[in-house]
Amino acid sequence: MEQRKLVGATCSYCKQTNTLNLIEQANFFHLFWIKLFKIHTNRFAECSHCKKAYLEKELPSEIIRT
Repeated sequence: MEQRKLVGATCSYCKQTNTLNLIEQANFFHLFWIKLFKIHTNRFAECSHCKKAYLEKELPSEIIRT
């Protein structure tokens, strides 16, 4: 799981700035508990202040590109 801070982004729920973290979680195909290849990557953002989560499709495109 990879996590990075979205600088300049504002949470639409609590209106706090610089509290959103972009989280990427990869799903792998396993064979006997050995990761063979990545199947899919889930991306979402979470506010560290109010803990509101935003799915990738809910985020503005300028935030996704960063």
